[in-house]
Amino acid sequence: MNKIALVDDDRNILTSVSMTLEAEGFEVETYNDGQAALDAFNKKLPDMAVLDIKMPRMDGMDLLQRLRQKTTMPVIFLTSKDDEIDEVLGLRMGADDYVKKPFSQRLLVERIRALLRRQEAQAGEIVADSEETKVMERGELRMDPLRHAVSWKGNDVSLTVTEFLLLQALAQRPGFVKSRDQLMDVAYDDQVYVDDRTIDSHIKRLRKKMRTADDEFSAIETLYGIGYRYNED
Repeated sequence: MNKIALVDDDRNILTSVSMTLEAEGFEVETYNDGQAALDAFNKKLPDMAVLDIKMPRMDGMDLLQRLRQKTTMPVIFLTSKDDEIDEVLGLRMGADDYVKKPFSQRLLVERIRALLRRQEAQAGEIVADSEETKVMERGELRMDPLRHAVSWKGNDVSLTVTEFLLLQALAQRPGFVKSRDQLMDVAYDDQVYVDDRTIDSHIKRLRKKMRTADDEFSAIETLYGIGYRYNED
């Protein structure tokens, strides 16, 4: 049973969403501010967190920033209906997905399941003899899907599930272009719609993380209006 942390200062959302998730077979922990959630996470991490952005004491952005210092567990943001800045900033800081308020609880459940399936696959709980599970080396890049491990020039790089999948898809075929639609198919289930901006934000954050290992990292090339490709030196 996967444990989901739901963090929101709206008690109606905490009550209704937690009831839905429990009916779907999840174990749910609820918190009405970021500090209370962080205190609990420091003792034991859940399998996934669903975070509101605007909360008292510690908001969702601050909480995510602290979480990303020690874990790559999937995080979904709940954002305001018209606040695109929240969405883009959240993705750049390390969120895996976002859902706009007011939202369909069915959609939220589907996105939670999609991210958990990918996390389990990358952790080796779903093991198959395929290219997706073999250790891959491309120049200075080394990726071990079963251990969710990435290194560049021997330096470890911590990636979220979505970032890992995007890098893996690009590096599997160096020199070949992947369109944004193809990358969406890699990172999300068919029933989960994201726009081009979401993929672009993930790629920007992926490049930034790779440059923590090498400030001259340039293996991911943007082809404007077309997509992205991985160039192996």
